[in-house]
Amino acid sequence: MRDLLGRLVGSFGRTASQRSAERLAQRLRLLASQRGEASGAVLARRAVGLYGRLDKSGRRHLFDVLARDFSPDPKEVLDAAAAYHHDASAANLARLQRVTEPLRQEIFRRMNMAPGGTAMLLALRTELLSAMRDDPALVVVDHDLAHLLASWFNRGFLELRRIDWNTPASILEKLITYEAVHEIRGFPDLKRRLERDRRCFAFFHPALPHEPLIFVEVALVDETPCDVAPILATQSAVEDPMRARCAVFYSITSTQAGLRGISFGNFLIKQVAEDLHAELPNLKVFATLSPIPGLRPWAEREAPGVAGASDSAAPTGPHDREALEALAAFYLTREWQGSQALDPVARFHLGNGARLERINWGADTSSKGIAQSYGMMVNYVYDLAMVERNHEEYVNRRHVVCSGAIDKLARAAEPLLARTPTSPSAPVPG
Repeated sequence: MRDLLGRLVGSFGRTASQRSAERLAQRLRLLASQRGEASGAVLARRAVGLYGRLDKSGRRHLFDVLARDFSPDPKEVLDAAAAYHHDASAANLARLQRVTEPLRQEIFRRMNMAPGGTAMLLALRTELLSAMRDDPALVVVDHDLAHLLASWFNRGFLELRRIDWNTPASILEKLITYEAVHEIRGFPDLKRRLERDRRCFAFFHPALPHEPLIFVEVALVDETPCDVAPILATQSAVEDPMRARCAVFYSITSTQAGLRGISFGNFLIKQVAEDLHAELPNLKVFATLSPIPGLRPWAEREAPGVAGASDSAAPTGPHDREALEALAAFYLTREWQGSQALDPVARFHLGNGARLERINWGADTSSKGIAQSYGMMVNYVYDLAMVERNHEEYVNRRHVVCSGAIDKLARAAEPLLARTPTSPSAPVPG
């Protein structure tokens, strides 16, 4: 009776949004306990519909409830752990696994079975990631959802499709919307990027057949490019792909914020390279023309005597160019964050087994390119015979495989830095 009165009194202090979230939480408890398949499907559809009607405040309150009330019971976990410690039997292990799995996971599994459930859960995680910035305690909810999404979106479920001008317009429009590296300025621009000397591939999931999860744009050219402008020019001549020697991955975009941290881009690059090699045996080089998004903020912090002298325009003096190229090489090969390269694009390609080949001055003179990296871009090369070895060098020895020219530039940067380097790209013993 006291608990009931407490809940009744507490309910008067809640907003309408919070009460809606509480009602949904009650439905979720019922959903988790339901054993009948038909009734469970009905409850799942209703739960998805209720979540869609919550406003931002209601969703935030629901996250708090999921973190607080849907976690394992500490006493049950302790008792099961003690039993397993005393007797490591299969039955005790099964009991420990059962009581340590949060009820949230079963709720998410069942909601995923409802029509539109997968898209709803991706939207939920997108908002959850934003809410976590203000409330780190919500990370327990994210751990469960990310764990499930990593299973549901593994490579075995993904379908690789080539996108061309005959692809449904609804998907083409999404490419224009999602493109995050080089803006697509309408359908004429997109049409040029889908001509016969270009390729675009995307991964799709059966639950989201009209939503590209990640897509890569490729240019088929004569040689490894040092400038993105000719690739992006809408009026450029369309060349014969059978005469191209180089496939250039010039844009890779992940489209779903709810899948952040769940990477399948490495599978995309390797699969596309293999497919292109089979289709066009004349291709000899698979390379990227990649941005360096974190370079300028890092350089202005670590080498203010060089980088701090530059304004919003690209430096043009030979001394500026030499110094900034050296800083770029150092940043890409010797700056680490834990066990990963500091630059996010470098982290992606080096982790996939690419070789850092060349720094290109003035490769992207757009305002975005100048703000990110003084207009510099880099080429990573995917040697299909060496990607596994390069990956092992990066992951196990914390060594960036790069050309001799890049390594020489990186050594030249050391006197320019305002501090002693602490994370060299030299092999780590053991």
